[in-house]
Amino acid sequence: MEKTVILNQNRDFLQLYQRGKKIASPYVIIYLRKTRRKYNRLGITVGKKVGCAVKRSRARRIIRQAYRETEHLMPVGVDMVIVALPSITGIRSTQLRDYLAGSGVRRIRKLVEPPSEGGKPK
Repeated sequence: MEKTVILNQNRDFLQLYQRGKKIASPYVIIYLRKTRRKYNRLGITVGKKVGCAVKRSRARRIIRQAYRETEHLMPVGVDMVIVALPSITGIRSTQLRDYLAGSGVRRIRKLVEPPSEGGKPK
């Protein structure tokens, strides 16, 4: 991960859950918050509803790999927590990567970047 730091403080997770913006997909829920940092911070959460320890570890690996492959597309200065849903156990890592690279990044940019003012003339 080139410009991403691991998010591991409980208070940071709670702050994102309460004040962050939320994006839902079939496999994960992404909580986002824009920061003034020059790097991103990433946290991954996989609950017991996903399955046994083997399935939870696999879900973490899938999420980590999908993020690693799409990190260069992400905007800089974002805190992000990715929460795995139970449906993640039935997918391949490339499916989550394709989602993040496509509509996932578009939705993330739309939430954290201000709209451009050059869109419509007055």
